[in-house]
Amino acid sequence: MAILLGLSVSGIVPVDARAADCASLARIELANTTVTAAAAVPAGTFTPPQGPPIRNLPAFCRVTGVIIAASDSNIQFEVWMPSPGWNGKFQGVGNGGFAGTIGWGEMAAAVAQGYAAAGTDTGHQGGAVDASWALGHPQKVIDFGYRAIHETAAKAKALVAAFYGESPKHSYFSACSNGGRQALMEAQRYPADYDGIIAGAPANYWTHLLTGALWDQEALLLDSASYIPANKLPAVEAATLAACDALDGVKDGVIDDPTQCHFDPSVLLCKGPETDTCLTEPQVTALRKIYSGPRNSKGAPVFPGYSPGGEIGGGGWTLWITGASREKSLGYGFGTQFFINMLYENAAWDYRTFNVDRDMKAADDKLGRTMNATDADLKRFQARGGKLIVYHGWSDAAIPPLNAIDYYKSVVAKMGAKESDRFLRLYMVPGMQHCGGGPGPNSFGALSVSSGDAQHDMARALERWVEEGTAPDQIVATKYKTGANPASGVARTRPLCPYPQAAHWKGTGSTDDAANFVCAK
Repeated sequence: MAILLGLSVSGIVPVDARAADCASLARIELANTTVTAAAAVPAGTFTPPQGPPIRNLPAFCRVTGVIIAASDSNIQFEVWMPSPGWNGKFQGVGNGGFAGTIGWGEMAAAVAQGYAAAGTDTGHQGGAVDASWALGHPQKVIDFGYRAIHETAAKAKALVAAFYGESPKHSYFSACSNGGRQALMEAQRYPADYDGIIAGAPANYWTHLLTGALWDQEALLLDSASYIPANKLPAVEAATLAACDALDGVKDGVIDDPTQCHFDPSVLLCKGPETDTCLTEPQVTALRKIYSGPRNSKGAPVFPGYSPGGEIGGGGWTLWITGASREKSLGYGFGTQFFINMLYENAAWDYRTFNVDRDMKAADDKLGRTMNATDADLKRFQARGGKLIVYHGWSDAAIPPLNAIDYYKSVVAKMGAKESDRFLRLYMVPGMQHCGGGPGPNSFGALSVSSGDAQHDMARALERWVEEGTAPDQIVATKYKTGANPASGVARTRPLCPYPQAAHWKGTGSTDDAANFVCAK
C-alpha cells in the first residue's frame, strides 16, 4: 500500500514514489461502485465534460465512477486529487437546482488550494430546472434527496486514502441553495461524513419551499390582472427602500434587517391612470401575498414569504418570481417540475388546480422524509466535533431568508443555546441575493475555498474552528466595484455578525468601511 511522508512545515503533503499511481485506481474495488476512468491530468487548463475550460489548475489525478446504490441508481461522481501538493484535506461540493451535472468549477477551486475534492450529479443527467428524470423513478429521487451525496463522500474518501496512503485529516462540505439542503442533510443523516459544513441559503424545507413557489405563481397568474411585469419592479424596490433603508441609521440602498421593515404595498396603489411607477389593486394584492408567504385554508403561515429589498437586479424577482413574462420565472419552473414529476408523476398535472392544504400535505407525506432536511437534533454531529455554519442573503428572491432563521431557532430550541453555540453559527447577509450578488457586500469565501484569512473568508473561519477550536465571530464581507472581481477595487466592506447580532454603524467614519461598524443585538 502507498506510503506517505509526514506533513511539511507548509502543510503540504508530498506523495512518496511508492504511493499508488493514478492509473492504478481504475482497478480498485469499492462496494456497488465501478471506477470508469483514472488518469493524471497535467497542470494548466482542463476542459470538463460540460462548461468552459478551467485554467491555472495544478496537476491532479482525476477519477470518474458510477455508484449503483439501488437497482435504478446511476450516480456519476468524480474525485480530483492534487499530485503533488495535497494539503491533507478533503472538500465535498454540492449542486444547485435539480442537479444533473457535477460541480467541476467548485472542485477546481478546491484542488487549486490543495484539497482533494469530489462531486456528483446526484444520480441523473439533466438541466438544473428539469425534474423529468424523476417521473416513475422513486429510487432516483432518493439518490437526489440524500443518498448520492453520502455515497460520493464515502467512495471519494476511500479513493483518497488509496491514492495518498492515508485518509484525509479533515473533511469539509460547502454548497448553496439545494447544495445548502444537501449540507444540512449530511449533518443530520450522516454526521461522520464531514468535520465542517457550510450551508448557504439552504432549500432544506423543500416541500414547503416549492409549495411557496406555486403560491407565488397563483398570486401572479390565476387572474391575468394580478401579474406584475418587470418594468414595475424598480418602483416596488424604490418603495421598500424609501420605507426601510434608513431604519439602521445608514441610507445605502440596503435594508440591513428586513424583520424591522413593516412595508405596506398599498403605498404603490395607482391614484390615477396606471403607469410603471404604481400598481393596480390586483397587483397590490399579489405583492402582499408574495411578502406574506403561503398560508393554509385557516390563514396560518406554512412557510415564510420574501423579505422586502432585492426586487431588482440580476438575481431579483424577474429571474425568480415574476419572470420576464408570465410562466417564465425560475420559481414557476421549479414549482411545476416538482409537483408534476416528483410528487404526482403526472405530466398532465396543472398548477392552476394547486391547493395549499391538499398539495402540501401530499408532498409532505410522500417526499418529506426524502427531501426535507429539517431535523433540529444535531447531537450526533456535535458529539463528534462537527461544526456548522449557515448563511443566507437578506435579498434572496429564490429562497425566503427567514427560512434559515427558522431552522437555526429550531436547533437552539432543541439543543439549547449554550450547546448550539459550541458548534453552530448563522450569518444573515444584508443586500445579498441568492448565493451571491446584490447591492450589499457579498464576497466572503463561502462558495469555494479561497486563500483569504479567517476574518474575511468563511471557509477559513470554519477550518480554524474545526482544527484549532477558535469559534468564528464577525466575518468581513466585501463588495467589489465590478462583480466578484477583486482587481476592480473595493467598493464597500461590512461585517457579517453571528445571528442574532447585526452590524451597527458607530455613528462616525465611512459607512463603506467595516471598521466603523460593531456587531450587537
